[in-house]
Amino acid sequence: MAYNTEKHHRRSIRLQGYDYSQAGMYFVTICCNNKACLFGEIVDNEMVLNDAGKIVERWYYELENKFPDLRCCEMVVMPNHLHCIINNVGNIDNIGNVVGADLRVCPNNTMGEHNNTMGEHNIEGEHNIEGEHIGSPLHRVVQWFKTMTTNEYIRGIKNLGWQPFVGKLWQRNYYEHIIRNDESYCKIAEYIENNPGRWNEDKFYYGNNYDI
Repeated sequence: MAYNTEKHHRRSIRLQGYDYSQAGMYFVTICCNNKACLFGEIVDNEMVLNDAGKIVERWYYELENKFPDLRCCEMVVMPNHLHCIINNVGNIDNIGNVVGADLRVCPNNTMGEHNNTMGEHNIEGEHNIEGEHIGSPLHRVVQWFKTMTTNEYIRGIKNLGWQPFVGKLWQRNYYEHIIRNDESYCKIAEYIENNPGRWNEDKFYYGNNYDI
């Protein structure tokens, strides 16, 4: 039996030592597996979503319902990936007020265990990570988003004739950048807004050699 070394030697792209349950803003990119263009096309420098692209957009905004401490900011669904800004505003009290980030850690967790989690999805349902930080760690948010969109995409293949995907809908990893100031936020928001017009130059364009 061949031993699969890929998963043991794949380099983590998570930022070691950073507490992803604390309040903060993140620029997140999630790319389709094999860069398959499944969500629509660029027409006259504008993204035209197909039905699959529309469900990706819808599930993005559903994050606020699933995770009340999140705010969904700028986003764009591209033919084979999603760019978005997610704001973790901290804990929300029972009347909807922000009360700050909860940095407590469940007793059976360590920082190493938390930061080595790669954000993979389980298309059969949510994967509960025992002992993770209290709040909404980013890997769990991405995992839930991948799960929901994958499940609905599978239903679209079975019932509506959507284009099948090979293996998984999304790449195993995702990319995030911590937004530390207003200047960075403005630059990233502008990049997201203008992304459709730069599609042929995009590193996620299916003709370019780039993977997360």
